[in-house]
Order: sequence, then C-alpha cells, then structure tokens
Amino acid sequence: MLKKLSALVLFLGSVTPLAATADDSLVKFKGGIGVDPVSSAVVPAGQQPLTAEAVNRNFVRGVPPPGQIWRIGDLSADIQAGGRIKVRGKGLLLAGGNGIGGNANQSVFATLICEAAAPFTLRSTNPAGVPLAPNGDFRIDDVLVPAPFDCASPVLLIRNPAGAWFAAGIPDLGGDD
Repeated sequence: MLKKLSALVLFLGSVTPLAATADDSLVKFKGGIGVDPVSSAVVPAGQQPLTAEAVNRNFVRGVPPPGQIWRIGDLSADIQAGGRIKVRGKGLLLAGGNGIGGNANQSVFATLICEAAAPFTLRSTNPAGVPLAPNGDFRIDDVLVPAPFDCASPVLLIRNPAGAWFAAGIPDLGGDD
C-alpha cells in the first residue's frame, strides 16, 4: 500500500509542473474580421450619397488596407511569449469586385502589434507569406520578428506581401469555453 501511495505521489509531482507550464500563451485570437478598405466618407451637404467628397482609408495602427473588401470565415491564433505563432484561417476571400469569391492568388503573413498608440512595432512572420488555398484557407506556423514578450493592447493583422491587411483577429478574452 505504501509503495502504491509513494508511486502516486511521485507521478502527481511529476505531472503537476508540466500542467502548470503547458500554456505559456502571450495572447490568443478566436474569430476574425475581414477588411473594409474604407472607414468613412464625407458627402457634401445637399448631394445624394452616390459619390463622396473625401474617403478615409481604413488604416489599422499604421498598416494600410487593400483596395477591395475581403471576408474571413474563421481565424484562430496562439502566440507564445518569445514569438512562436500558429494561425489557422478559413475562407479569406474577396467580398467584392469582379474577383468576388476568389483568393486573388494572394499569399499572407501575420503581424502582431502590441502598442495602443504610435510608435507601433510590427512583429511579423516571414513577409513572403503562405499561399491562400483556392477556398481561402491558410496555416501559418512561424516566429514573429522582433519577438514579443508582453502585449498590453494586441492587434493581429493578416497581411499580403505588399503590406496591406486583409483580416484582423479577435482577441480571445476567455470565459466562453
């Protein structure tokens, strides 16, 4: 009996530290938002809103949008302290224009921005990116450069090699599992 109890204590003692360090995530994202390249427009008084006098592009922390609307069906990402990142995206496709429903033969990479105000540090995976599948699915398994060690105000952008952002991650605040 004492031998079995000792073995159990030894086993639990070796498992508990592993469980305590199993999740060293810095930040997680669950769900995504596709880009709308226009954030607002000004229509002169008395005119019908068919054309705008001025258009404000939808820049996010200094990163420009593309020229067309994109949608994303799902996105999940896990970023570890030190920069390891895994992203899974589904259905990143054009949501307007003549190429609607297609992937425009794009490749994408991930950028994490942790500052709420400028100056912003863009922590990115390889900017050559990974190709979108015909249905818009992609996987990124890489390291962010420079590596993040804390992230007070996380924004995750999915970008193309030209630098435009196509989708953003929704921070996973927990509590709904």
